[in-house]
Amino acid sequence: MHSVSVIIPSHNRAHTLARALDSVLAQTHAPDEVIVVDDGSTDGTEQLVRQHYASVIYLKQDNRGVSAARNRGIRQARGDWIALLDSDDEWLPHKLATQLHMLAQQPGNTLIHSDEIWIRHGVRVNPMDKHAKAGGWIFHHCLPLCAISPSATMIQAELFHEIGLFDETLPACEDYDLWLRISARYPVLYCEQPLIIKHGGHADQLSRQHWGMDRFRIRALHKCLAQQALAEADRRAAEDMLQSKLRVLLKGAHKHNNLEIIREFAPLFNPA
Repeated sequence: MHSVSVIIPSHNRAHTLARALDSVLAQTHAPDEVIVVDDGSTDGTEQLVRQHYASVIYLKQDNRGVSAARNRGIRQARGDWIALLDSDDEWLPHKLATQLHMLAQQPGNTLIHSDEIWIRHGVRVNPMDKHAKAGGWIFHHCLPLCAISPSATMIQAELFHEIGLFDETLPACEDYDLWLRISARYPVLYCEQPLIIKHGGHADQLSRQHWGMDRFRIRALHKCLAQQALAEADRRAAEDMLQSKLRVLLKGAHKHNNLEIIREFAPLFNPA
């Protein structure tokens, strides 16, 4: 049976971290270790973990962002598989058991993810079609926006040695970047059953802290095209998506006279 390390990055989310941890500890298949990486919290996160979750490995670092926090946990982890969980999300009790069973039935996969339940401001909502999840060779599906939720994944630990860790230079869309690197090389396994609950609508979500999220997707796409050995069809699709996103971003930048955006991204734009 595979060993599983759970990585939970957290920054000033003691109010939701307990819910996330409780959902891990309630798993019908217990993980081998649970690691909380406190990314410079000042809200009592350390007290919460040390006083109420003695079995959890607690790591503290200066505030360096979610990618650095996840990477710290991945480097520390001893499990064969890394299960990510954001501190504002929660797992359903059979999450790990279901995914481990699927991996045993379909060996050779390097990543498994699942469908999810969305809660916004305490109310369940239905995701739009563009957020639909999929399995198999999903590189093209990953190009428009993030097609996998970190909290829904289990990733083979060895895979990070091959494709690298989360990109710490990206303040957001760091997961989009990782999924491009993985899906360009491997198919992914997908569980159609919802196994997690994603809670949204709160002010400290990265998607609400940063305007123009496609800036970071453009950087990830440009890096992917420069560094990945892509199949020809994948390369054409990635280039088309890059130019499409650049067209929209630069149109807005020119409209609002955003010279910083124009200087950075205009050299990448090739309308031909």
